[in-house]
Amino acid sequence: MANLKEIRNRITSVGSTMQITSAMKMVSAAKLKRAQDAVIKMRPYSQKLHQILSNLSASLDTSENEYAAPREVKNVLIVVMSSNRGLCGGFNNYVIKEALKQARETYKDKNVAVITVGKKATDTFKKSNFNIKGSHLPKNLDELWGNLTFSNIAPIAEKIMKAYTDKHIDKVVLIYNHFKNVATQIVTTEQFLPIIPKEQKEGAAQLDYIFEPSKEEIVSELIPKSLKVQFYSALLDSFAGEHGARMTAMHKATDNATALNKKLKLDYNKARQAAITNEILEIVGGAEALKG
Repeated sequence: MANLKEIRNRITSVGSTMQITSAMKMVSAAKLKRAQDAVIKMRPYSQKLHQILSNLSASLDTSENEYAAPREVKNVLIVVMSSNRGLCGGFNNYVIKEALKQARETYKDKNVAVITVGKKATDTFKKSNFNIKGSHLPKNLDELWGNLTFSNIAPIAEKIMKAYTDKHIDKVVLIYNHFKNVATQIVTTEQFLPIIPKEQKEGAAQLDYIFEPSKEEIVSELIPKSLKVQFYSALLDSFAGEHGARMTAMHKATDNATALNKKLKLDYNKARQAAITNEILEIVGGAEALKG
């Protein structure tokens, strides 16, 4: 059994760790509330706009919608959304593993470039063969998490969309953690470009859309806006998922530290009692020796 000094030092160390994890849990809980509210407010608008976009793309000719025109896929862009900090369980590892799987297996015969949003993903991909080259794609996006607003995200989405329309890339895929609830984040691989038109069920009546304003205005205004909203929504999901994962991880860490602290105190009391008993035995033994 360890001596009393070692156990006291461990109790102090575990107590300090428990205070840190408890404080981080409270901070993440406060940030999660704001992020969750933003996701809940954005999600219905984003889903409806995405539905309109799919329906619209199905009714337009490919020549009228440059964001849905089919072409041979040679260059693929993968946008990986992680966090800037750790201590959030497997939140970052799951996304990074999925991105590597997509790059090495799904698109192994393609030219793959990776854009990262978050330092954890950046550290993984910056020395890989998937690091972006050239100036037609955005770089250094880790600081977006510090000020996550639509006005800051829109120029990034525009640059990706322009790279697609200029045919520098033929397909764009988003990989991020979809926020389901505090304890559950689902790794999601979502095609950003080209737009996937909504499939008509066999035998269903063909819908005839009345366009107001004109098709040209819809293509130039509505479709780019809906794509920007889709990109922004994915980032909001990932942001809320990060704080949910960190809050859950810190809650478990605090519980583990509490249980370990109780065990150490029990060990300390046992060791202390054993030391006291040993001292009493030595005193009694000495007294008996003097009598003899």
